[in-house]
Amino acid sequence: MPESSQQRSSKYAQLIIHVFREHYQPGDHVVAFERDELVSGAATLGIDLPKNLGDVVYSFRYRRAMPEEIAKYAPDGMVWDIYGKGDARYEFEAVLDQSIVPNRHLRAIKIPDSTPGIIAQHVMGSEQALLAKVRYNRLIDVFTGIVCYSLQNHLRTKVPNVGQIETDEVYLGVSKAGTQYVIPVEAKGGTDKLSVVQMNQDLELAKSRFPTLECRLVGAQFVDNDIYLFLFAESTDTGRVEVLQEGRFRLVPPSEITESDLHDYRQTLQ
Repeated sequence: MPESSQQRSSKYAQLIIHVFREHYQPGDHVVAFERDELVSGAATLGIDLPKNLGDVVYSFRYRRAMPEEIAKYAPDGMVWDIYGKGDARYEFEAVLDQSIVPNRHLRAIKIPDSTPGIIAQHVMGSEQALLAKVRYNRLIDVFTGIVCYSLQNHLRTKVPNVGQIETDEVYLGVSKAGTQYVIPVEAKGGTDKLSVVQMNQDLELAKSRFPTLECRLVGAQFVDNDIYLFLFAESTDTGRVEVLQEGRFRLVPPSEITESDLHDYRQTLQ
């Protein structure tokens, strides 16, 4: 009988908790481990080894909340994130809680929907739909004020001291002052949520592959058919990323943008 999602979730949680407990000492802010420890952990716990071993770590980095058995050991005001530290090497790290939650009270900016009909009809998956809508409506340009061009999507590469990562899409751009930018974009649809961990990895990618370009990081999230965009940059204090700006965009037929809407948008320029 195929394994259910609930069974897989329970197995993943048991393994990640086991690895954490093997290394954690009271007061630790960093707990290092290697992926191979999941193999020995499965044997110790008497559970079947997951077919996709890397997905155990991936799921708690980007998709699932950290199990309470781990979360409770984070210092006050902090949470545990998992960072890549090289090939098959990771660290639990206690960091400030920076949950990326779209502000549903933010005003939605209506944008004439330029998504080609054939693309809208046949796009596969919510993440792919989101990337396509962002690309065809030039929302990265609109949001950042930079003329942007998509270089590559689903860029998979190895980053020094991080390991293998995959970035949903990479844009290159230029400002009116001539400054050139690299803009990694992470897109999330469905129940997936944007992760500061992923943004920090994209920052390391930009530094490694595009060292002469100014880096901006963008996260895109589908919420009730609106597209929320977050702009991140590196903090000069911590070296980690922080949110600079948030925008909410609604793609509509041109006829749904009223004179009142246009008047309101002009007012924001004053």
